[in-house]
Amino acid sequence: MAAQAGAARNTLAAYRTDLRLASELLGGKLAAAQAPELEQLAANWRDLSRATVARKAAALRRFYGFLVEEGDRGDDPSPALPRPGTERGLPRTLSRDDVDRLFAVVAERLRRDPPLAPDLRLSALLELLYGSGLRASELVGLPRGAVRTDKPFLILRGKGGRERLVPLSGRARAAVAAWRVQVRVDQAFLFPSGKTHLSRVRLFQIIRAVAAEAGIAPDRISPHVLRHAFATHLLEGGADLRALQSMLGHADIATTEIYTHVDRRRLVELVNERHPLREALVDAGARAS
Repeated sequence: MAAQAGAARNTLAAYRTDLRLASELLGGKLAAAQAPELEQLAANWRDLSRATVARKAAALRRFYGFLVEEGDRGDDPSPALPRPGTERGLPRTLSRDDVDRLFAVVAERLRRDPPLAPDLRLSALLELLYGSGLRASELVGLPRGAVRTDKPFLILRGKGGRERLVPLSGRARAAVAAWRVQVRVDQAFLFPSGKTHLSRVRLFQIIRAVAAEAGIAPDRISPHVLRHAFATHLLEGGADLRALQSMLGHADIATTEIYTHVDRRRLVELVNERHPLREALVDAGARAS
């Protein structure tokens, strides 16, 4: 998967875990398993969500396809695996008011003279998450010199090794410039921590802490929710879906199209609340009933 599909590190880790757990359930005989054993394996997944079952089954189908391709098996038992399908729910996101409250907290912190280094870092993190739609792993792994004040974009290598152009607002570049002064020139990463960079877990904790201060329930927010907010608010503002696909780094536009459902819901609300014929339509409906 790494060599042929260019799979990301997190994808490889997820597949490795799924294969290891399946092997443990089958007593270490995963490679030689036949249909009855796979049906037994599927029975152990009964209480899992459809999305989780679909992911586990996909990992095993890929595994058995590899064994057949390499000549290690003459048959492929994977048709015995379930195909539950997945329901693509609407992404969790934030309202514009939520985002305003987050940045109001940051602005209040930055009024200290001089601003504290953790607050400068927080400002840079939020501006890049919401202002550019970066994934958490992309954000924490940014090199120290990745963001330049004279360039309104940066080039990222995201999932599957695909490169994309990411827009940078003036606010984001200013926030990064203010934070980078605090980062030693010999540091490899923009957001260093110990011998490497800030972890995704620590980023998650930082975002939840500032959300709580802004009056936003911690279970409503994460770095990925801020990425969703970036996409949703851009689409609401009239962004082209193909442009949004490019900015988010989605290989398939079907992944980006989920945001159109969010936008459609907003359009229905606008028609119901603000259409000039709304009152006439309501009156006509009342008379008809």
